Amino acid sequence: MEKVELKGNQAGPRQGAGPGRGRAGNEDEARRAERGCTRQEPALTLEAEAVELAAASPRSQHDGGEAARGFGAMAAQGSSVDPPPGFRPVILSPGPRPLLLLFLLGAGRWGPTGAVGGAPGGLSEPSSIAKHEDRLFKDLFEDYERWIRPVEHMNDKIKIKFGLAISQLVDVDEKNQLMTTNVWLKQEWIDVKLRWSPMDYGGIKVIRVPSDSLWTPDIVLFDNADGRFEGASTKTVVRYDGTVTWTPPANYKSSCTIDVTFFPFDLQNCSMKFGSWTYDGSQVDLILEDQDVDKRDFFDNGEWEILSATGSKGNRTDSCCWYPYITYSFAIKRLPLFYTLFLIIPCIGLSFLTVLVFYLPSNEGEKICLCTSVLVSLTVFLLVIEEIIPSSSKVIPLIGEYLVFTMIFVTLSIMVTVFAINIHHRSSSTHNAMAPWVRKIFLHKLPKLLCMRSHVDRYCTQEEETERVRGPQSSRNTLEAALDSIRYITRHVMKENDVREVVEDWKFIAQVLDRMFLWTFLLVSIVGSLGLFVPVIYKWANIIVPIHIGNANQ
Repeated sequence: MEKVELKGNQAGPRQGAGPGRGRAGNEDEARRAERGCTRQEPALTLEAEAVELAAASPRSQHDGGEAARGFGAMAAQGSSVDPPPGFRPVILSPGPRPLLLLFLLGAGRWGPTGAVGGAPGGLSEPSSIAKHEDRLFKDLFEDYERWIRPVEHMNDKIKIKFGLAISQLVDVDEKNQLMTTNVWLKQEWIDVKLRWSPMDYGGIKVIRVPSDSLWTPDIVLFDNADGRFEGASTKTVVRYDGTVTWTPPANYKSSCTIDVTFFPFDLQNCSMKFGSWTYDGSQVDLILEDQDVDKRDFFDNGEWEILSATGSKGNRTDSCCWYPYITYSFAIKRLPLFYTLFLIIPCIGLSFLTVLVFYLPSNEGEKICLCTSVLVSLTVFLLVIEEIIPSSSKVIPLIGEYLVFTMIFVTLSIMVTVFAINIHHRSSSTHNAMAPWVRKIFLHKLPKLLCMRSHVDRYCTQEEETERVRGPQSSRNTLEAALDSIRYITRHVMKENDVREVVEDWKFIAQVLDRMFLWTFLLVSIVGSLGLFVPVIYKWANIIVPIHIGNANQ
């Protein structure tokens, strides 16, 4: 068997050997080299077989075969092969073939360049990125305490950039005076304990960390109405320079003072006040990121429209400290189309329907039924409004005042109708004779003013009728009996005419009253309706329209 000389191991001690090894170390290496020379041929034979088997395997076509051939070539040249750190070498000796499989597994893992996984050129794979990120997390949070404010010095304060983005105006509860919104809280600050060099961790510059794992400011909504003062627990974005960005979503029910004076044409001003719950201004300071609320992802509401949403910073000072806070003011306008169609127009229609009661004949009993039906309908509408508006005595909406006014109006119409029906059914047998001033006003003056046909007074004084009946007396006694009979018949007919004329006069007075109250109630209804809409028109012309124009110009 021909011996093969190993090169490289006979040149002296290896690089990095300690000075204490000396000559004894050289002699040991020489003896090991001689023993290796005698067994080199079997090793080379196994190496050749390993190369052939590795080349025949599917995986060897890419990296394993190349690794095996490279490893075998270096062994054949007699040079020492130092495996990468962490690699456990396999001692080859003539023996069972399973040892060869162990060698192939090692060859498939380590390429000729020494890169992990045999990747050419030493490029990192995703698994190595995960390892770098895992190592980064361990280094950052090994001694991290999330309850401690992340500052270098005790007197340093953390400046938090705070912004608000609204995604939906869910509801405005006028009854309970609540505004429900879906928002995103934009918060950004510097955490000095979360800094690293990207070069030391595979170029990683940004990581995502759960908000429960690091320090976060305790920013809450002060005017919260449901007891939920914190937003959702989401992940934060941490950069290598320590910048932490946290944008948690939140659903808030905030208190809002509702002014229902011009309901349903009202304009409300609601606010949301944010601030730190425990830190004062010397520890945590708030910086307003943008004066306008971000509405790029806003979902429109079918009942309310946001006219403007702006933020401002303020400070509250007590005896020892000052506390910064940020207030966002929302100017919202109700869309009145629904309430106009189903509430205001029916109310106005009922109001004018009351006027038509006086256009019915006085002898019709349906006048009372119509007035009563209108009164019941107005009561139902008033109950509907009472369910919508808040129960407050400070402000009464104009629509409520209009309904109350209309109900009083209908009540008076019922009273007037009852009085007119009573007058319509008067007669000389039930009531005394009509007073002269009543006859003068209602039979002569008012009909002309109300554009009615004049009533002819068919009454004649008793003296005139007596003279007309008595006339020239006959000197003949034979005619006395006939004249007495004629006088009796005349008095009887005149009495019936008097009774009928009195009834007709009272009926005419009832018609005059109906016509008078018809015009009076019509005028009052028009004035009352204008009193409802004129302030609304004024408000729209001087407040809402300028706000719309200002928003359009922006």
